[in-house]
Amino acid sequence: MQIKNCEIKLVQGDITELKVDAIVNAANNELVMGGGVAGAIKRRGGKVIEDEAVKRGPIEIGQAVYTSAGSLKAKYVIHAATMGMDFKTDEAKVRNSCRASLKIAEKLKINSIAFPALGCGVGGFPYLASAKIMAQEVFRHLKEDEPSLKEVVFCLYDRETYEVFNKGVIGYLEYITTKLQNGPFTTVDAIIEIDEGVVLIERSNPPFGWALPGGFVDYGESLEEAVRREAKEETDLDLLELKQFHTYSQPGRDPRFHTISTVYIAKAKGKPKSGDDAAGLKVISLSEIPKLDFAFDHKKILQDYVNYKGKP
Repeated sequence: MQIKNCEIKLVQGDITELKVDAIVNAANNELVMGGGVAGAIKRRGGKVIEDEAVKRGPIEIGQAVYTSAGSLKAKYVIHAATMGMDFKTDEAKVRNSCRASLKIAEKLKINSIAFPALGCGVGGFPYLASAKIMAQEVFRHLKEDEPSLKEVVFCLYDRETYEVFNKGVIGYLEYITTKLQNGPFTTVDAIIEIDEGVVLIERSNPPFGWALPGGFVDYGESLEEAVRREAKEETDLDLLELKQFHTYSQPGRDPRFHTISTVYIAKAKGKPKSGDDAAGLKVISLSEIPKLDFAFDHKKILQDYVNYKGKP
């Protein structure tokens, strides 16, 4: 499957045979290459890989370093410390070591990387859990950055593990990209109190009408950050005394698509002025609410606000 410009794929076989830019070693934090994937990499690629790795260790569990790949077909080995010398691992260690490996891949500006089932050998971590954690980290990495990676391979040694990872990686990522990305989308709106009234903007884009300042939450942004940003962009006001009012989630509240909006009540600093994406702006008294045509369900939101304030 494809995410952005990167192909995600599964193969059944020996990771040491893959011709990719880097393979990942499920390592201990001392970087001593004993059994499992590490042992196979050392046998195939040569002890030079372990010698180079040990010189770079020990490292913190959850971190990663890279070495040359000896006589392997790959260019690099990324040693991801999923455990200590007690051979115990957990979700955080698997997640962090996977994330660290992806960061090294970007540092090296490589195009392809192959992962084994991190934490699942001597670490005994469940295969399905590892698959989902790694899928989440790959998705997050490709979503947040402009990656150099064009291919991420999950290499599983036997058929049973391959089938588990097919469900936990490909099935999981398809669910995220085909269902979750279709919505519902997260939005915020602000009831900005000024002089016994509230600030409204006149929308310049459909759906038209008067509306509370607000908009979509950007990836990596909190609700509070989003509502402050949207208010500034649309009204040139800085929000103060921000307080969460209510969340509105009815599927039909937005004629475009399903949105879930968290509404905030706030005071403001500055003089209200409509932004570039607003056709107009005004401060209305609460008694004017029934007379106006609103976009979305903003009339209901303001009626709920009036009831909350205890005003007629």
